[in-house]
Amino acid sequence: MKKTMSTFDRMMKNPEWKAGFEKSYEEFLISEFMCEQMEHSDLSVRELAARAGVSPTTIQHLRTGKAENVKLKTLLSVLHELGYSLKPVAAVL
Repeated sequence: MKKTMSTFDRMMKNPEWKAGFEKSYEEFLISEFMCEQMEHSDLSVRELAARAGVSPTTIQHLRTGKAENVKLKTLLSVLHELGYSLKPVAAVL
């Protein structure tokens, strides 16, 4: 019996669509991670911004996936205030 391929699986075979999906998904994961950690730590946007030394707008853009060209120093500072650090991991190609 032949298994029917889902629309998602068919679309993932298109390299351009797959690359766009993966980029958006990574942004979504960062946003979800930040929201979850802020809620867990009971931190508001303003509190996290003040602790990390960045603007509340920067935090809001990170949370909503609207941040572009974020400096590594900014990301490291935000992660530190959420109780995390950045660990390099080899990409799976």
